[in-house]
Amino acid sequence: MPKRILIIEDNPELAGLLAMHLRDNSYVVEVAQDGVAGLAEAETGGFDLIVLDLMLPGLDGIELCRRLRAKPSYVPVLMLTSKSSELDRVLGLEIGADDYVTKPFSINELLARIKALFRRIEQVTGERERATSQVLRADELVINQEKRSVLLGNKPVELTAKEFDLLAYFARHPGRVFTRIQLLETLWGYGHDGYEHTVNSHINRLRAKIEDDPAHPRYVLTVWGVGYKFREL
Repeated sequence: MPKRILIIEDNPELAGLLAMHLRDNSYVVEVAQDGVAGLAEAETGGFDLIVLDLMLPGLDGIELCRRLRAKPSYVPVLMLTSKSSELDRVLGLEIGADDYVTKPFSINELLARIKALFRRIEQVTGERERATSQVLRADELVINQEKRSVLLGNKPVELTAKEFDLLAYFARHPGRVFTRIQLLETLWGYGHDGYEHTVNSHINRLRAKIEDDPAHPRYVLTVWGVGYKFREL
C-alpha cells in the first residue's frame, strides 16, 4: 500500500511542486495551506508522514507539531525551515519533529530524507515487534509495548510518543550504555549531528514523569562522559 503524506505549506507553488514530485514517486499526497487546516487534516489520521513548514498562517509549525505530539497516536514529521531559523530548528526537534530540511533544498534531497526517515521508522517498528516480551517491568515501573502505555505504582504515566520510544528502548536494553549520538541515530533518524542536547531535553522530561527524584534517578541513569543507560533489571 502506498505511503500517505500530508504537506502543510502556505506557498502554493512550492506545495504544488512537492506534491507533484511525491506523487511521481508513488506517494499519495494531500495538501493544506495553513496551520489550522493542516492540523484538522492531520487529525483525520491515516497519514504516514507530515511535511510541515515552520512558518504558517493561523498556527505555526512549532505549535502544530507540539499539538500533534500531545496526542497518543504518532505520525512522523519532517519540518521545512529557513537557513536563519537555527533556534526554531532546535525547538522543532525537541518538541518531536523527526527530521528537517533547510530551504532552499533540492527535490532529490527531500526525497532522500523521506526515504531515510521511512527506513528508520520501519527499523524501530520491526525491533519493537521482535521484542520477546511486550511488557517490561522494573520495580514499580511497567511498560506495555503493545499498548504503548506506562504505569508507575499502578498509576498511568502520560508520555509523548518520543518519550515512550526512548523509555521502551532503554528498558529493552537494561545496563547497556548509549551515547547521545547513538540515541539520535536510532530514535530520531539521520541528519541531527550537533543536536545531542535534544536527547538531554527528552531525558529530563522523561525523568520528571517517572522518577521520584529526577536529580537522583532510579531508572534512566547518567554515565558521566559517555551517555545514558537503563538500570539493571
